Amino acid sequence: MKQTITITKQWQFYIPEDIRQQINLTKPTRAMIKVKDDQIIIKPLKSKVLSLAGILAEKKPKKAVNIEKIRDYIDYSQW
Repeated sequence: MKQTITITKQWQFYIPEDIRQQINLTKPTRAMIKVKDDQIIIKPLKSKVLSLAGILAEKKPKKAVNIEKIRDYIDYSQW
């Protein structure tokens, strides 16, 4: 799909909605931009924060911790 856009004095431009939908761009993000054979290629980058989603899921305690006896679970040997 081709569309004509305007580039502002500050070198900004608007990505039309149907183009954003084609590349599944739903909210503002960072992007990689490069030139290849007289063409500008813009590729949205994935959020570093979102790439961490679920990383701690396997770190949760195997059994419930009794808050009243929390001091029994703390390793004080390093202090």
